[in-house]
Amino acid sequence: MAKLRILVVDDEPFIRAGIERILRNFRVDYPFMAEPFEFEIVEAATGEEGIDQIESNKPDIILLDNKLPGIQGVEVLEYVKKKKHDIVVVMITSYASLELAVKATADGAYDFIPKPFTPQELKSAIESITKHVFLVRMTKELQATGKQIRFQFLSVLSHELKAPLNAIEGYLRMMQEKQLGDQIDDYEQAIDRSMQRIKGMRTLILDLLDMTRIESGQKEKNIQELNLASIASSAIDTAKPIAIQKDVKMILKTSSDTTFLADSSEMEIVFNNLISNAVKYNRDGGSVEVFIEKLDDSVIIKVSDTGIGMAQEDLARLFQDFVRIKNEKTREISGTGLGLSIMKKVVETYNGKVDVTSTPDVGSVFTVILPIKAQ
Repeated sequence: MAKLRILVVDDEPFIRAGIERILRNFRVDYPFMAEPFEFEIVEAATGEEGIDQIESNKPDIILLDNKLPGIQGVEVLEYVKKKKHDIVVVMITSYASLELAVKATADGAYDFIPKPFTPQELKSAIESITKHVFLVRMTKELQATGKQIRFQFLSVLSHELKAPLNAIEGYLRMMQEKQLGDQIDDYEQAIDRSMQRIKGMRTLILDLLDMTRIESGQKEKNIQELNLASIASSAIDTAKPIAIQKDVKMILKTSSDTTFLADSSEMEIVFNNLISNAVKYNRDGGSVEVFIEKLDDSVIIKVSDTGIGMAQEDLARLFQDFVRIKNEKTREISGTGLGLSIMKKVVETYNGKVDVTSTPDVGSVFTVILPIKAQ
């Protein structure tokens, strides 16, 4: 059985004891993991003791309170960042102000667990963190060794495809046995759900293929002069069916010259991901504005929406592989958690960068800067 070491840094003994009791016999297991994870708990009552434990016990996860005797939790977080330790740090605090959240996120905090928390809330958080640790490590191993964890990578893929395939099989069997009647209209809902499942599987497969090609460096770029406005217009057309359902208005604004030397398929990845996300995460009756401007040294692509937005602590994780921001407002929105990660990787192959600003319930603005002289 695999094991993760969790360091709990908190000056309240009952908090440390409670976490140890809750996680003592707790296991995290997913179908794509070779074996379940259990947890070893180590404790520290001060920030100084926490740093000592970091160096002596090498924890995988730190549950870190901010209000501590001596140095504060954010100073421990800064230490972890400075030393470049491969540790997932989660803040557990009753005093999670916006200022603290922004600073902690900038210094690498993965998440926040507000106190007081229930045993189930802690277990749910640990499940999410464990999955994140496993997938990040698997991705790093794929980049370094390739073949060694091919089986685990395929297991992730099979897990993500198994559920929709089972659902489609169930719908087909329902129709085969005529469980709802003899008329085709009786099965309209089952057919619609099957089509949605198939669409989701196709998207996952294409995203995985894109990610593999980009990270392996095996795809040769077919560089040519492109009209980015034309590619953006095509991406808008692709997003129209969803936009119509949500009554989202899409607007394209450009400068007179939007030519750029690039691979057309890669620019399609950039625009399709930015525009489709801006529509999917928008409010009904909202709007999406796509702006393209060519300067002397760079091309600026800006996609803004009037959607549900994101909290500041979510922005740091936004471009990680297999990460989707989950809350009550995004529960019904489907996705692979790879689209923005792939988009950012594409931009970086052009020595470009991606910035995002967002405000909950107001909207988000994604800005891509593609340098011209660096090509």
